[in-house]
Amino acid sequence: MRRTVGALLVALFLLSLIAGAKPVKAEETLTVYSYDSIEPWMKEIIPAFEKEYGVKVRLVLLGDAGQVLSRLIMEKDNPQADVVVGIDNSYLQKAIKAGILVPYRPENAKYIPDWIIKNFDPSFHLTPYDYGAIAIVYKKDKLKNPPKTFEDLTKPEWKGKLIVEDPRTSSTGMAFLLWTIAVYGDKWPYYWAKLKENDVIIVKGWSAGWEMWDKGQAPLFVSYATDPAYAACEENSTNIGAIFLNNTAYVQIEGAGIVKGAKHPELAKKFINFIISREAQEKLPLTQWMYPVNEEVQLPECFGYALDVSKAKVVTIPSDELAKNTDKWLREWTALMVEGKSPEEISPTATQSTSTSGKGICGPAFVVALALLPLLRRR
Repeated sequence: MRRTVGALLVALFLLSLIAGAKPVKAEETLTVYSYDSIEPWMKEIIPAFEKEYGVKVRLVLLGDAGQVLSRLIMEKDNPQADVVVGIDNSYLQKAIKAGILVPYRPENAKYIPDWIIKNFDPSFHLTPYDYGAIAIVYKKDKLKNPPKTFEDLTKPEWKGKLIVEDPRTSSTGMAFLLWTIAVYGDKWPYYWAKLKENDVIIVKGWSAGWEMWDKGQAPLFVSYATDPAYAACEENSTNIGAIFLNNTAYVQIEGAGIVKGAKHPELAKKFINFIISREAQEKLPLTQWMYPVNEEVQLPECFGYALDVSKAKVVTIPSDELAKNTDKWLREWTALMVEGKSPEEISPTATQSTSTSGKGICGPAFVVALALLPLLRRR
């Protein structure tokens, strides 16, 4: 009897311990969507974030920025991501219009220059984390006299020698399309028709294009003004050259945002704030080959090899024009380059001209106060 009572008391004691024990909280997992070529930077900074907050980060890479945005729109009614990293000014208005982002201004935004915020997204649906300039790159040992203008690329000597990313799937490709629109205005379809006639090579994304170009399958590639800096830093080489066509430069700004309906919104806020911290931004230049937005970060000396944008006319397209016309321009580009329609069929009000004055539906090419800044690129 005593044994029975003793056993019962022990059992009751153990049950009381179990009942009073606090449940172990499951480790949170933050899901981040981005493009393929961001992986080197993410590998550098994610472990530090995980350690600081005691969480796990699941990085999902989806090709290029256009593919990332398409996936987010497709999942709008059942979002799977908490954070998106890599939507640039070319896709910004489309992302906002799709209603897939939650505005959030992080504390570290105080370290971002006002001109970047003003020219990107003052509403902070996306927080800028880097910026750069598009350029045509080539290898100096292969080309002694590279093309200098947009029209040069349509000449017979450059037939089949230019690699361009698809603007429907690539932010770099979209930036190049917008560069041509900023320069040619509503006459841009005639310019692209000439590129098509000259056998321009269209690839899905930047990574695929870089691989083709690096293997020598074509000598010219739409890339970034910091490719020469990349070669100097990583390969101790000065063989890569870069060109601002017509002495103009189109600026790309990339941002990160919280996905509407995110399962871990508070943790997502911490991640957005973290990627623009000094700790994370210091890892960006030598992994993304873009300028960090945090003013406290000093650049590596080899960035002096980047193409000097202060000597070019920096052009862009006002955000209201992008919001109104981006989808239309992509439909027209597809009709022209994929469906085989003529410029007259897709843009009957435009008249053919070889002028590059920048006048057209966007008015004169919009020159911003970036011209005094050196600009870089992501790889």
